[in-house]
Amino acid sequence: MNDQQVSKQIQQMVQFIRQEAQEKANEITLCAQEVVFSPQFLTTPSLLILTMPTHVQECNIEKLQIVEAEKKKIRQEYERKSKHVDVRKKIEYSMQLNASRIQVLQAQDDVVNEMKDATRKELLQVAGKKAPYKGLVKALIIQSLMRLKEDSVLLRCREMDVSVVNSVLEEAKRDYAKRSGLMAPNIIVDKVYLPPPLIDNRNSIGPSCSGGVVLASLDGKIVCENTLDARLELVFRQKLPEIRKHLCG
Repeated sequence: MNDQQVSKQIQQMVQFIRQEAQEKANEITLCAQEVVFSPQFLTTPSLLILTMPTHVQECNIEKLQIVEAEKKKIRQEYERKSKHVDVRKKIEYSMQLNASRIQVLQAQDDVVNEMKDATRKELLQVAGKKAPYKGLVKALIIQSLMRLKEDSVLLRCREMDVSVVNSVLEEAKRDYAKRSGLMAPNIIVDKVYLPPPLIDNRNSIGPSCSGGVVLASLDGKIVCENTLDARLELVFRQKLPEIRKHLCG
């Protein structure tokens, strides 16, 4: 035979083999469909599978294994995505909750600070009442001396309060000596003054003082700040929980 005849015979053989394989595959498929959709398979599938041909049983078993494996993958993927969604929801809820808490705290701070600013403005009127303020300055000096208990102290006040301080200084020293049982100390009025009060927000950027005094030991190691502003800060720190509860509930 020549090359052309050989090639033709080979093609016929390949075509025959393909046709044989296709018929076998169709036979397996038809057999599987008949068995799977038969009423007997729906009632007792396990018994019928045992009566099937081996190749049909293997086909069905492999198909079932593939189906179960894919179901398992789908379930695992669903569980993973579901957990991921739950975690994201919890994180977002926590973030929103924290943001809400921060907003509430900020609003409370704003209310407290507004009250504090209003109180600080009221302090400006205290120094304007000469007689009551004179008695207050004397009491502040005595209280500071009782805390320091030094033989010599340095007193600092606002420049506008120098005359008030000088007018009560000797009386404050005598009252201190009587209460403490110690000798009256030497009080030096410092030439460096406390800052002026806040008036119409003109000096709102720099420091300000609404009144009162600051006493210190001569070496500066012990300081008693008894200004009206310092006392206001102290009261607000001590009473802050009560203030928050009263204002914000």
